[in-house]
Amino acid sequence: MTSGQFAGGMFLRFVDTFSADCRPDVLSMSGGEALLRPELVRQLGERARRSGTRSSVLSGMFFATAGRIPPEIRAAIDAVDHFSASIDAFHERQVPRTAVFRALETLLADGKQVSVRIVGKDASDPYIADIVDDVRRVFDDRVPMLVRAVSGFGRALTWLRRDTATASGQADADPCARAAWPVVGFDGTIVACGNDDVLDGVPPHLRLGHASVDDWATVRAHSTTSSMLRSIRLFGPEYVAQEFSDVPARCDGYCRTCTRLSHDPKVAERVHAIMAKRSIQALEAEATALQQKAGALLFARRHGLPDYAELALLGTSA
Repeated sequence: MTSGQFAGGMFLRFVDTFSADCRPDVLSMSGGEALLRPELVRQLGERARRSGTRSSVLSGMFFATAGRIPPEIRAAIDAVDHFSASIDAFHERQVPRTAVFRALETLLADGKQVSVRIVGKDASDPYIADIVDDVRRVFDDRVPMLVRAVSGFGRALTWLRRDTATASGQADADPCARAAWPVVGFDGTIVACGNDDVLDGVPPHLRLGHASVDDWATVRAHSTTSSMLRSIRLFGPEYVAQEFSDVPARCDGYCRTCTRLSHDPKVAERVHAIMAKRSIQALEAEATALQQKAGALLFARRHGLPDYAELALLGTSA
């Protein structure tokens, strides 16, 4: 783990399957726009490779309109194992998809592993259907896609509202895989959640440490031993709030329920008692194994639009 100021709103995400060697499986760089700091991306990619960790970078493709990939950015892309382009209707106002496709074709021709991240309003959004058809046609199904609906965070918080209430008012167990994605924010703060909005006001149960003082083994130990995080990965935050909190917290949806769990001081004590049971530990191990075995398709169904989940497997041997 290294410390530093990540200018341009750059975030680092570590995907860890909690293997015995205390080494994250993937370092993912995003933003903001990570490639505003191409030299930093290159250094991080090369360091990850030396340590045996794979790396990836997600870009809004601001550089694609130049008609060629600038040398500094190309060096950064070459240093990572996977490159992903983010496309949505808002990005396309500045960077046309034809320019994005041209850059991706260049990378594919040189043997680079690439994918496309697409965001639209919902599964019925005609924009999604149109861009998906274009990607499949242009790249002849060689490029996988993760298709997601825009969520009510960041810039969308001011205009997007979704009804998250359930018909019965009861929450079923809904494990959160994102609680296994430690994120390093631009100021070095490390949180347990893959949703970088958490860094705007870190709840105690999601704080893992700071890059200036904590190495990966320490961060990983905090993540794997925290009863709160284990319960969120096993049951999901809404179920935890329902079963262990006296403070109503589900009205604002899945992620906001999670950020409010620390508001009730009794939750951590009650969760710790439950997670210490051997029967729960056995259930936890089995649930983790099932999610890992399900792989990319389950991930795409849970964290993307289910109707488009199969696109995550394009161009792969899965």
